[in-house]
Amino acid sequence: MPDRISKKLRKLIADRAFHLCEYCKSPQTYSPSPFDVEHIIPKSRGGQSDSDNLAYSCNDYKSNKISATDPINHLEIPIFHPRKNIWSDHFAWDVSGLFIIGTTPNGRASVDLLKLNRLELVNLRSLLTMIGKHPPR
Repeated sequence: MPDRISKKLRKLIADRAFHLCEYCKSPQTYSPSPFDVEHIIPKSRGGQSDSDNLAYSCNDYKSNKISATDPINHLEIPIFHPRKNIWSDHFAWDVSGLFIIGTTPNGRASVDLLKLNRLELVNLRSLLTMIGKHPPR
């Protein structure tokens, strides 16, 4: 039986992330789908269900992956790790504020693997920009 992440731990993870996806910075408040607490290092790869290995996420593209191919240098690169990496060191917003740009191999591989610029997220960002709720502070 898979171990369950308690409601208390889920709340801690969501609060720590300010209820934003730790990968794309989308706010859970405006999401049509519930966010999930996911293992950064998957359990299948030895990851634990403790707060240091859990992230608040709006997508399930990561699955059990911990690396992906950088589209520029074509090397297998570790993807963004919300507990060990700083978002702004690996990502930036384009001039419109609607698209996430991977500024490092780690960031580029993460943008591709996690589909951080999928149509639904870009549409949400566009609407949130109109009401002054994007980009997040």
